[in-house]
Parts: sequence; structure tokens; C-alpha cells
Amino acid sequence: MSIGNSPEDDRPSLGHALQQARIAAGLTVEEVSSSTRVRIPIVHAIEADDFSRCGGDVYARGHIRMLAQAVRLDPDPLIAQFDAEHGGRPAPTPAAPLFEAERIRSEPRRPNWTAAMVAAIVAVVGFVGFTLFNGDDDSGTAQVAEGSTPDRTTPEPTATKPADPKPVPSESAIAAAPRDKVTVKLSATEGKSWISAKDHNGRLLFDGLLLQGDSKTFQDKERVDLVLGDAGAIELFVNGKKVDDRFEPGQVERLSYTKGDPEVG
Repeated sequence: MSIGNSPEDDRPSLGHALQQARIAAGLTVEEVSSSTRVRIPIVHAIEADDFSRCGGDVYARGHIRMLAQAVRLDPDPLIAQFDAEHGGRPAPTPAAPLFEAERIRSEPRRPNWTAAMVAAIVAVVGFVGFTLFNGDDDSGTAQVAEGSTPDRTTPEPTATKPADPKPVPSESAIAAAPRDKVTVKLSATEGKSWISAKDHNGRLLFDGLLLQGDSKTFQDKERVDLVLGDAGAIELFVNGKKVDDRFEPGQVERLSYTKGDPEVG
């Protein structure tokens, strides 16, 4: 008994069918590429039944559909032939896992309202503190920030107010600096500068902007630590004595002074 060829054996390959339809339609590879946006090398590869350049089965099916429509063929039988020759279509992903994955991804995007509230509170407290310090400077009264709690059994020495105040402390101001404390005065003479001052316990005495012409004075029984954002704009007096200006404009300085400075500084 002789065995003849089945109809499927006589069917042209997928790529050959697309090539024959393109030639029958009177189209060149360049024209098909231009109308489908499929690159010329990929069109040649598909017509030679080489789908490795498509970038995967999903892209191959899309190219086959576009090429078939361009040469006036029904794409569905060609895509079915491709699936039969390449292992068939992948099973669809269940909807529930997709929904669960999307739900899990969306959770980290929730706004952190707690962090936002904390940041807002810190900003308000900083603004109020900065406003209070500026208000004290505008009153015309010398303001001294005490670092440690003073001994209430010992009367505080009273500073002698000069008869004729000047921007730079005079000899009377030097004599008035208490010997049992460290006194630091900062004056912004060459511009504005951000400054920070802490006492020997690390407690913040001031943190803010010192505008040109403004002054701040700080006292502590042991030590005053400073950070100057623009040290070149600041004139510095420690325990009533002027510290030589060794700072360049824009230079950031971290300084620390005690009761014996500036002689031992």
C-alpha cells in the first residue's frame, strides 16, 4: 500500500506563504517594512522561516500578523501554524495573582503621614525659636544665652553698661566679662552667616542666621562650642577679648572656647 503525502505536507511554510503573498501583491520587502514598521532584516528572516530575530514568540506573532495584513492574508491561520510549530501559546496567567501582585506593589506608595507631621512640627518649632531670638535682638537689650543652670546662692555679677554703646565692645565690656564663665560674642560685620552654638552639655543655645549688623552673646560655666557657616563674615570676642580674624570668606569653622581662652585657645 502506497502512502501519499498529506495535505499538511503540501502546505508551504509560514515564511514561504508570506513571501509568495508579497510577490503576488507586487510589493517589495522595503515597501512591506515601511508600511508595517518591521525592520527589513526581520522581514527577510521571517520569509526564510527564521524567527530568532523577532525577540521572542510574542513579538513573532505580532510581526506575522502585521506582515499578513500588509500582503492581504488572513493572519489567524498563519499564527495558528506558528503556535503549532513552536509549542503553542503560553497558558494565561490567572487574574487573582495579578491582582494580588498589583495590590502588594501599591502598598509602599502610601504617603507617610507620620513623618510629614513630625517634619511640620520640627519646622514650626524652629521658626518660633528663630523668631524669638530675632525679637530679643530688636529690643535693644543685650541678650546672653546661658548654657548651664546658675547657682542661685551666689549673686550673678552685673555687667557695666557703657555710657556710649559701640558696635565693637570697649574696654568696659572686656572688664565686665565674668571670670567664672566663658563668654562668647559674635557680630556679623562683613555680611550674614549661619551660626550654631551649644553649651558644654551639648544643649543647643542658638541655631539660625545672623544678619549683617546683628550680634549674639553666649555664656556657659565651662565651654561654648560654635559652628560658623561663613567665618569670614563674623567678628569674634571671647571673654571680652577680640580673636584675631584668620578666616576666609565662605569658610566653615568649628570652634570651642573655655574660661581661660583666648590665651590658651
